[in-house]
Amino acid sequence: MLMVPGILSVFGVAFVCAWFIDKKRDYLLLLAGGCALFACGATSQIFGLPPGHGPNAVVSGALYTAAVLAVAEGVLLRSHQRLGWRLDVVVVCAITLALAWFFYIDRNLLVRIYIQNFGYGAILLVAALKLRSLVRGRLVDKALFWVLLAFALHFFPRTLLTVGLSAPVDRVAFANSVFWQALQLSLAVLGVGLAFAILAAAIADVIDDLRRERDFDPLTGVLNRRGFEDRVTMLMKNRCGTTSLALCDIDKFKSINDTYGHDVGDNVLREVGHLLRTSARKRDIVGRLGGEEFAVLLPDTDAREAHECAERLRAAIENGTPVTLDAVGPVTASFGVGSLGPKETWKGLYKRVDLLLYQAKRTGRNRTVADDLPSRIDRQTEVQS
Repeated sequence: MLMVPGILSVFGVAFVCAWFIDKKRDYLLLLAGGCALFACGATSQIFGLPPGHGPNAVVSGALYTAAVLAVAEGVLLRSHQRLGWRLDVVVVCAITLALAWFFYIDRNLLVRIYIQNFGYGAILLVAALKLRSLVRGRLVDKALFWVLLAFALHFFPRTLLTVGLSAPVDRVAFANSVFWQALQLSLAVLGVGLAFAILAAAIADVIDDLRRERDFDPLTGVLNRRGFEDRVTMLMKNRCGTTSLALCDIDKFKSINDTYGHDVGDNVLREVGHLLRTSARKRDIVGRLGGEEFAVLLPDTDAREAHECAERLRAAIENGTPVTLDAVGPVTASFGVGSLGPKETWKGLYKRVDLLLYQAKRTGRNRTVADDLPSRIDRQTEVQS
């Protein structure tokens, strides 16, 4: 009988330890609190604390209800959603008062069983439905959603099948009833499964954050050089169609730093990174290679499309945002654009486009210079034919 509270106590400690590793994840404390409250409720019910059937039923019921709500809120908070503390208070009070009514006023154990089990199933089902978008996420998110949904739904058929329309007549019969045994088994299996799914999701979140910190530039929000080159390597392995590259360099950036200070220069970098992210297509890969140089990898994009994309990005930077325009006036950028040749390597493409970028800067800035590799290929094809 102490197996379930013992297991939940272990998971509660695990959630607290996970929170100490990354204290930004407050939902882990809610989950730990849920485990602790449920363990207290089970202990209260098993040992008859406080003494007396009525007080014990009301207190343990309140603890169970608070535990279920804490778990629901913790799972929702991970996805930046909430039921809301006002609703939580109302639910705890409503279920507790209902348990008290059907013990002291209209004693009916069967109704109390249905209130608790159907109530808890409904709370978790609402949480699962609010998290249905997880089915489109990572594998660990999908697993969390389906385990939560199964845990929520099982309260209904289990209660109907094991209790039906007649409740155990006394405490001993209740402890030996099919309902109580099935409850303990389902909590041990599905409850532990849910705890594992949540813990796995939390670990996956930490790993993703570490990967994000490793691969993304904190100032501009785009990929750093390492992250960008990793994506390039992955794309090159699975390349199909024409791949193009656009390199971007902010014009006269040193002058901006010298004139307005590095804080303003950082704001300019931040704004340019934002403009590149929002103006690029969804499939494009944007990175900051260092200093004021950015890169945009354009998958499945030929030379003409790449030139059009680069011009759109250049215009977006030139038009700027109020933050940049008010601080330093119009900021412009130069672009070099090239498409990967049939036998060309990534390094070869980068060097070639880098030369085109500097050609754009030498010939007036705020322009896009593209290579003529496609036209040379077309001319060679015409000559051969």
